[in-house]
Amino acid sequence: MDEISFVDTTLRDGHQSLWAEGMTTGMMLPVAERMDRAGFEAIELISGSHLKKCVRELREDPWERIRLVAKRITKTPLRVIAGRVNTFEFNPLSMYRLFLERMFANGIRQARISEEWNDFSGWKRKVQVAREVGLEPIVNLIYSISPKHTDEYYGRKAREAASLGVPRLCLKDPGALLTPERTRTLVPVIFQNSNGIPLELHTHCTTGLGPLCCLEAIKLGVRSVNTAIPPLANASSNPSVFNVARNARALGYRTAIDEEAIRPVEEHFTFIAKREGFPIGAPAEYDYSQYLHQVPGGMISNLGHQLRLVGLEDRMGEVLEEAIRVRADLGYPIMVTPLSQFVGSQAAINVILGERYKQVTDQVIKYALGQCGKEGSSSMDPDVKDKILSRPRAKELARWEPLEPSIQEMRSKLGGPGVSDEEMLLRWLMSKDEIEAMRAADPPKEYLSTRRPVLTLIEELTRRADFSHIRIQSPGLSLTLEKKRGSSQ
Repeated sequence: MDEISFVDTTLRDGHQSLWAEGMTTGMMLPVAERMDRAGFEAIELISGSHLKKCVRELREDPWERIRLVAKRITKTPLRVIAGRVNTFEFNPLSMYRLFLERMFANGIRQARISEEWNDFSGWKRKVQVAREVGLEPIVNLIYSISPKHTDEYYGRKAREAASLGVPRLCLKDPGALLTPERTRTLVPVIFQNSNGIPLELHTHCTTGLGPLCCLEAIKLGVRSVNTAIPPLANASSNPSVFNVARNARALGYRTAIDEEAIRPVEEHFTFIAKREGFPIGAPAEYDYSQYLHQVPGGMISNLGHQLRLVGLEDRMGEVLEEAIRVRADLGYPIMVTPLSQFVGSQAAINVILGERYKQVTDQVIKYALGQCGKEGSSSMDPDVKDKILSRPRAKELARWEPLEPSIQEMRSKLGGPGVSDEEMLLRWLMSKDEIEAMRAADPPKEYLSTRRPVLTLIEELTRRADFSHIRIQSPGLSLTLEKKRGSSQ
């Protein structure tokens, strides 16, 4: 039977889902070469949100992260998730282009492109930019559940995406809303309307059904599945590569992955999780409420934090119920960044104040004004829309017009001709103080496990180019390493 391939998400969605993007570059480097040898179809490395986390909290240069990883992962294409770069603000096309240019220049080769509304014009613009800078574009069809997200909707969106001539589509299920039954009806619709373009699946395990959906998709003809390496799989992350591969073989399929090559990767990250107190992903119990409120797992923890600040942590259930109503009021936006944050934050405010829409975030006002997509504004509940737009703040924000500044104009605004492209992108996203604090920090150091110290020492020493002869000696052990003449290894 056909061979199943795997796209690894450990270094991107795995730690974004479970470790709040807390994996450092030094944690990635010791296992990068092993991952490169495992046979993955691609390895996701970074997204726009990771840039901010790297600088603000990890005190790391995200561009240096890409360069260092790309030096060790040389066979497997590295991916960027190319949705919004500046998550909650307007993204000028000039800056989006520069973002992708620097990604390619530093070693990224594929861009998985998202539009929160599955908007054709947005796809088209981003695909064109990706191609122009040298990246291979993959278009996300983002899955959602609502009265308007029907088979007809996804058939139409698949035709639109296929018309762009991309080499691959991806059925993206960020909220873990797919069920095996829905997978069986939806995947054939996409295949029937995608003009023969291959489809990969990206789903999560929040409801406990992610691995089952992968198997159903495989049986229907999907030949590429997004998975993560434990302990950064399961829970709110992506399915485990070991679980999906084992079950695919049980169904009679071949799997294009060397699982033994990544067993030490699992050990490495498990050691880090235990030492640093990071969560270890475990299979989740089935949770039907996820299909009702559709709030992504990572957002639920943020909402809990907001409620704790005002002493209302016991009212999380009310907030999730209110999120169902707010999403309907806003015309059923897909619960993906940034739209899910708009819904969740407004639901929390409604509950905290005890009155619906008494206070409204600027983002929801902009949404009602059509500044976050015409589809959202046009499909809102008319009474809610009127209530939001009747306040003075709405009249202020209505005067805003999206500008498309040139790269020269952005450079002038962000520091002048002496500022590098990479520095300019960071200044667009963050404050000068945050960037200076990152620059003052030490460069990344590899996070070495002490579980196999001799093997780790040998691996590190063999990477050194400045020695031709190495001797390791301790009680009961004598080892000599000598570089062959004419060899670079």
